Amino acid sequence: MPVGAPPQPLTTRLAGRALGGLARVAPDSAARAGFELWRRPLRRGPVRQHEQVVHRAARVSSLPWRGRRVALYEWGDGARPVLLVHGWRSRASRFASIIDRLVAHGFSAVSYDALGHGATRGGAGTILDHEAIIRAVVDRSEPFEGVVAHSLGAPIAFHALRHGLAARRVVAINGVGDFGYLVDAFCAALGLGAEVNVRLRRTIEQRLFDGAPDIWDRFSVGDGPADELLVVQDRLDDVVHPSQADLIVAAHGARSQRLDTIGLGHSALLSDPHVLDAVVDFLAAGARP
Repeated sequence: MPVGAPPQPLTTRLAGRALGGLARVAPDSAARAGFELWRRPLRRGPVRQHEQVVHRAARVSSLPWRGRRVALYEWGDGARPVLLVHGWRSRASRFASIIDRLVAHGFSAVSYDALGHGATRGGAGTILDHEAIIRAVVDRSEPFEGVVAHSLGAPIAFHALRHGLAARRVVAINGVGDFGYLVDAFCAALGLGAEVNVRLRRTIEQRLFDGAPDIWDRFSVGDGPADELLVVQDRLDDVVHPSQADLIVAAHGARSQRLDTIGLGHSALLSDPHVLDAVVDFLAAGARP
């Protein structure tokens, strides 16, 4: 599978060299060390300058989750809510431009900072933690008009749609369709070979999912859980390869629409006016009267 791994910063290249050397003599140890790097965001994304106004306008509360507090944000009057699910090393404020546009068109917006991200402290959680958190969000809200998910948020949203989340329309922006891609892209970026890839997958199964070998299918797009789907993909995205959008579209067939951009990269789509128009128009077309 092509992964389109981007040029890596010095710290990542050094980690790749170290793990590559370890893999040659002790592949199991390399897989364990790789797992510790794979599962940690390493840095918290700050609220960026252009996000400040929208971020400060949110009604902020928290959800209890296993002794921690998950930061929850709401905008608008609560009617016609849209759930926003961010990706890895991200936070709810990254959706500022989309939130602004949604509220201006009579929607409300709901989002949260994932475990270990943004204002939610502690270590990162798994897709199962996201499922439980989203279920708690659902219990507090009116039925969702739609879901907008970015990057790793896409498989999180698809899994939640199979387990209690109901929404009329779903938007996946530069989304991941194959859960195993997260390992493939990680290994490619660090120059790790097939043997470490296999061992890392087994370590993830054992350490995070009670040894379940079916997670790579169970957490992928699968049979396409969205009733109506808009897939937005930049053809030059250097974080999530466009082949992932192909998988998502294929899984949903005639229930999907697609918008391709060129040159916006992985995150600029979230504030591009053309993309914002397409997202709001798509959600409005399926909105309740």
